[in-house]
Amino acid sequence: MSENFNAWLQSVQSAIEKSLSDLLPSEKQFPEPLHQAMRYAVLDGGKRIRPLLVFATGALFGAPVAVMTQTASAVEMIHAYSLIHDDMPCMDNDVLRRGKPTLHVQFGEAMALLAGDALQAQAFIVLSKIDDDAKLVAERLRILSEASGSLGMCGGQAIDLDSVGKNLSIDQLEQMHRLKTGALLKASVMLGAFSAKRPDPEEITALDAYAKAIGLAFQVVDDILDVTADTAILGKTAGKDASDHKPTYVSLLGLENAEKLAEKLRCQAHEAIEAFGKKAVYLHELADLVVYRKK
Repeated sequence: MSENFNAWLQSVQSAIEKSLSDLLPSEKQFPEPLHQAMRYAVLDGGKRIRPLLVFATGALFGAPVAVMTQTASAVEMIHAYSLIHDDMPCMDNDVLRRGKPTLHVQFGEAMALLAGDALQAQAFIVLSKIDDDAKLVAERLRILSEASGSLGMCGGQAIDLDSVGKNLSIDQLEQMHRLKTGALLKASVMLGAFSAKRPDPEEITALDAYAKAIGLAFQVVDDILDVTADTAILGKTAGKDASDHKPTYVSLLGLENAEKLAEKLRCQAHEAIEAFGKKAVYLHELADLVVYRKK
């Protein structure tokens, strides 16, 4: 990664952290325990890949910083809510997330459930309050809601829960992760573009291909890290997929072939946005970050 990219990455992460803190209810606001739980789940942790994708695509189209910031914050709230619910005993029953106790461990299951629900609602409040063209606002709401629903992230999680202990084909595994992980990553890319304007059909096709490639690559690398990294580095329980008998790219393809697939997807992501030229430099570097990350 280039020095310029690292500086940009840190700048965006810092801006998003401040924005999230400002847009979430104060921990002193009634009901305090719920707001404390929401802030615990969202602040001071995470790579902020989805906000970075919003900013990288938004920069490609010259989107206003204020619009990108609020849009990216809304996406991260949806992501945080999904992690809260994913970690609960009725789902993956995990006790560690981002190097600290999961929300249900820290605040109890009932408060964790409510915090997730409230974060989902807060995301759409934030997105709807952006002062912009009404049609663009409505389009952003549609993109995020579709990515979050039964034909997106929630649908993928439902398939995941139903697949424990089963032998899935590669096509079935890909379908699950295009929904569970890929849908929100794709939405982040599209939301960045729609932060500026309605993109041309050719631009949407290129961004769609890029987003599909990195969305799948992200999950392949997650599966690889689950067996190659330790808990201290990951910030979450390593080896949990295998212990829970979940189908993964490593369990289906083997480690070496999973690594080859991640590299193939990285190349596909780069190829998809070649027509944008040097303006897409941050999208190119984010594709590398997704595949070469260590946690």
